[in-house]
Amino acid sequence: MAGKRSEQEVFRITGARAGLQDDVRGRQRRYVISMLVRTASVIAAMLLWNVERYVAIVALVLGAFLPYVAVVIANAGRENAPSLPGTYVPPPQRPALEGTVTQAPADPGGSRERRS
Repeated sequence: MAGKRSEQEVFRITGARAGLQDDVRGRQRRYVISMLVRTASVIAAMLLWNVERYVAIVALVLGAFLPYVAVVIANAGRENAPSLPGTYVPPPQRPALEGTVTQAPADPGGSRERRS
């Protein structure tokens, strides 16, 4: 049983990714924040339309462009970070014993020719 244990793959936990729930929660939070900024920019565009037309147009363009950015940001996730070390560690190699010589077992009578 001990020989089988040394042949198993060994993984480091220091390079483990965040859990799926934490990842989804973070992406949802980023999406909601982006949508709140979009809503604020559309409301600002409505309030500033008759006061400062250029600022209102910029806010309206920002409100139209943010949904695309929010979806791209929210869907970007669960990639492997290249800065983290690899998670696979090969099993340690056992050093070979030095100074032992193995000889083939003697073959009593197996090498003789048979005559009929």
